[in-house]
Amino acid sequence: MKRAVVTGASSGIGAATVRALRRAGWSVVGVARREDRLKELAEETGAEYFVADVTSDADVEALRDHLAATGGVSSLVNNAGGAAGMDSVENGSTADWQWMFDVNVLAVRRVTSALLPLLRASVEPGGSADILTVSSTAAHWSYEGGGGYNAAKFAVHSLVDVLRLELSGEPIRVLEIAPGMVKTEEFSLNRFKGDQDRAESVYANVPDPLSADDVAATITAMLTMPPHVSLDLVVIKPVAQSAVYKVARGELKVKE
Repeated sequence: MKRAVVTGASSGIGAATVRALRRAGWSVVGVARREDRLKELAEETGAEYFVADVTSDADVEALRDHLAATGGVSSLVNNAGGAAGMDSVENGSTADWQWMFDVNVLAVRRVTSALLPLLRASVEPGGSADILTVSSTAAHWSYEGGGGYNAAKFAVHSLVDVLRLELSGEPIRVLEIAPGMVKTEEFSLNRFKGDQDRAESVYANVPDPLSADDVAATITAMLTMPPHVSLDLVVIKPVAQSAVYKVARGELKVKE
């Protein structure tokens, strides 16, 4: 049975991915800091869980040791991440930028490096292991107010590209999914530091923004492709979002 590790599993895309992979018959280990949410998810889905902060070397080393002792891992989903603020480069908060780089870039490197030996050990003849990283459309297109988040996500996209080159010749797929507008319970609320009205305004009158389940279904499809097929980069947006900075609001209608 395939065994996946999903970081940032306590909510949003991470929790949805745990559910989707469990429905597909996978063994899944959800990783996050909030044990209460992980425990609820485990009770709901039958997944395993491990409490860890992926910005901590000690926590990630403990995760690696736990996985090694309990069956290894064949697929890693680097999902933990987030945005903080929409300030300009000139007026941005250094602390916000530091946090975004820690969680979106350094954590991906830390977890990937720690688990690569286990991923290699999981590969069976004719099979493959997977490293799938959730980036963002912000990793590919800049927008005003996105300076820190753009910079962090562009960095993780480059990390993924370099990793793919470094692992050339090994049966390890290095995958990236770049979601656009996804309405989850926490992403925008966290970005705007608990300002519920401002968070809701992001999605106001947008017909059918993506859900966490939409992204999770796509992640599951990427991981369940035949082992010789690598979906290196998948960009997923709602139809209403033509670009990072261009979103239709109101009913979608064909032109007469």
